This record gives sequence, C-alpha cells and structure tokens, in this order.
Amino acid sequence: MRAGLRPAAFVAGAVMIAGLTGCSGGGSDSGKTEVTWFKLTETASTANDTINGVIENFEEANPDIDIVVEERSTDAHKDALRTTLGTNGAPDIFFSWAGPGLGGEFIEAGASLNLEEYYDEYGWAERFSETTMATVTQYGGYDGVPYTQRGEALFYNKDLFAQAGVDAVPTTYDELVAAAEKLKAAGITPIQFGGTVNWHVMRLLDSILEAKCGADGYQALVTKEASWAEEPCVTETFTEFGKWTSDYLNPGFISINNDESSALFFSGEAAMALEGDWFNQSVRDNGMDESTVGIFPFPTGTNRLYGFNENNYITSNSDHADEAAKFLDYLTSEEAQQELIAAFGSQSVNINVKPEGGSELDAAWGPIFENAEGVYMNNDQNLSLAETTEYWRVQNLVATGELDPANAGAEFQKFIDQQ
Repeated sequence: MRAGLRPAAFVAGAVMIAGLTGCSGGGSDSGKTEVTWFKLTETASTANDTINGVIENFEEANPDIDIVVEERSTDAHKDALRTTLGTNGAPDIFFSWAGPGLGGEFIEAGASLNLEEYYDEYGWAERFSETTMATVTQYGGYDGVPYTQRGEALFYNKDLFAQAGVDAVPTTYDELVAAAEKLKAAGITPIQFGGTVNWHVMRLLDSILEAKCGADGYQALVTKEASWAEEPCVTETFTEFGKWTSDYLNPGFISINNDESSALFFSGEAAMALEGDWFNQSVRDNGMDESTVGIFPFPTGTNRLYGFNENNYITSNSDHADEAAKFLDYLTSEEAQQELIAAFGSQSVNINVKPEGGSELDAAWGPIFENAEGVYMNNDQNLSLAETTEYWRVQNLVATGELDPANAGAEFQKFIDQQ
C-alpha cells in the first residue's frame, strides 16, 4: 500500500540535522548491517539501561546486526522526525506516539512501511491486544509495532496529604479540588507542572475536559462533531483550568520544564504529579521512599483512563526492513518484554507477559487498568499538529491570565474553522 513510497521531507527547506546516520548507507566497517533507531530518551535512567541490555541480547543472538540508537527528549525527537523522514537521513526504525496527531502525521505522509508481510511472518497480530492492534490498523494498513501501553494518573505524597488533613483519596472532581484547597491552606504546593513543555500542562486541561464534558462530549469535541465555541462544558473546563493554574500549581510553573517540576515532587515540595506508569521508576531512581507514594486515577467521573499507546515504525525507504522487523520481533517477545516491564512501565504490549515481583507501587497500576472503562487520549495525539499548536496557545493564554476562559473555546474553534 504505502510500501516503497519515498515521501518528501516534512518541513519544506528544512536543514538536515548534523550527525544523523542515514539508513541507506548499508553495513558498517565491521561488515555488519546497521539498523538505526530514533527513539525517546526515557525519563527513568534505569529504563534506558534496561533497553540497552535488551539491545545487547539481540545483538549477541544476531552478530550480523548492529542496532544504532539515537535518542532525544520529547520535542527534539519530534523535530528530528519531521526534518529527516523521507530523506537519506531517516532511520530504519522510528518511535512515535500512535495517535492521529503524532504517528498519524507521518503515516499519512507516507513515511511508514506497511508491515503486513511481517505481521504474517511473525504472527504479531496474535501477540498484541485488540486495543493496541487498533493503533496499528487505524490507517488502513499495518503501520507500526506496539511498543508501550501507557496509563496516566495522579501520584500523591501520602505524608503531605496527611499533613494537610486530606484523609481519603479523592474519588470525584469536587473532592480533588477540596484536597487541593486543603493542601494550599497548609502551605503545600498541591500539584507540580512544567510549562515550557506544553504537553505537560496539557494533561491537566485534558483531564478537566473529560470531567466537565464527559466521555461522549470529550470525543465529540476532539473529532470535530461538536463545536468548542458552543458547548458550555468547554467554558467550564477553561474556567476550572484557570483556577488550577492560578491557585494550585507550583509558582513560576510556566518558565520551567517537566524535569524541573518533577524534582518538586521527589523532594516533597509538591503533593501531586499527573504522570504515567513510567513515573514509578523515576520515583525510585530519584531516591524517594516509594512507600510514601500512592496513585489514583484523575477523578473525571467517566471511569475512562487517561492514556495512550506508543509504536515503533519501519520507515518506507529503509534498506534494512527485514533486519528492522527481526529486531522489533525480539523487542516485543516474551523474553524482552519480561525484562522491560520491570523498569519501563506497568503493562506489557505482549498479552502473554504479566507483571511479577514488583513493588506495592507497581502493583497499584493493575486495578487502575483493569477497572478502566475505555481510554481518553492525550489531545496532542487526537488533534493535528496545527490544531495541537493552537490548543497549546489557547491553553497558555488562559494559564497566564491573558485570555478570558469564557472566550477560550471560541478562540480555538475559530482556528479549527479556518483549516
């Protein structure tokens, strides 16, 4: 279908990033085939070490293949993909989030190889759940191989909750606001965010949108079946969001990044963090006593879990697709996934791999996933790149008090209508 297409670079006139390894250069000086993989740098250093170990195991079993990893932070990774895919600087494999607004951008541009023959060869369709397979087949082919299934929830410091007199985990949105008020009154920062990376604060906005508009309303808005300018729940959402950013977030949040804000949670200066299951390992890596940390879903009232999937894709102009597929087969095998699940998250994309031997904090994710009645996805995956950029602009104007929340929905809808 899309196999064999050689798409144009995503940014017209974009300058190639210096030092990137092209995927069409053949083997290395050692005579081995080099398979390049553009991936995200994991938040937890332990997770990066584990991935490196998995790669070493694969290379030992396949001495004719070298996996050459280039990893970057979130925004730098997105930029690298947009400037290299479709050129001779593209990797053989690239990581991306699976939603239409991120992975879908590259798939629709023809940068992803249709992997149907490899799904047949390796039996991958039977390896993954219906939920993760839906991210692969949603564009009409077999694009990508599931990498992670992520859930996001509120981490909280049990000691700070007790200190503020919050004696029960909030189960409704109103109870969450009440807890934030108690924490603030006790001189404790209720929740931490870093505003220089727009997607971090977006998590709060998305979750309030789910709480105020409900599951059906949320989906209608992100699929353009409802107008952001006409739904009263949108104004309620931005009004609540404005209250959170003015009253409950760490002072100066707009000028720091997510790593800097996370340090406030690790040091006991902020009571909550809206993070994913990958954050468990970050808690440990940063020396926090995990017995003092709990997790609960953002109480939206819909019972849907905030989360997303991530896939690895083989580029349509890769000269080493067979070797790349062989590596992705190992990466999602029971052997590799059993290694990865301990340091990488709480759920494996391989349906035959279950968590075992984890801590109480790790075990807390099981019921969260099991009790979820569907997923509401991060809006930078639901929306197109241009729409996401505008969503963030409106978000930041409300967060800094420069836009009346009553006008925020209409401002965003105006942009959508102009596309």
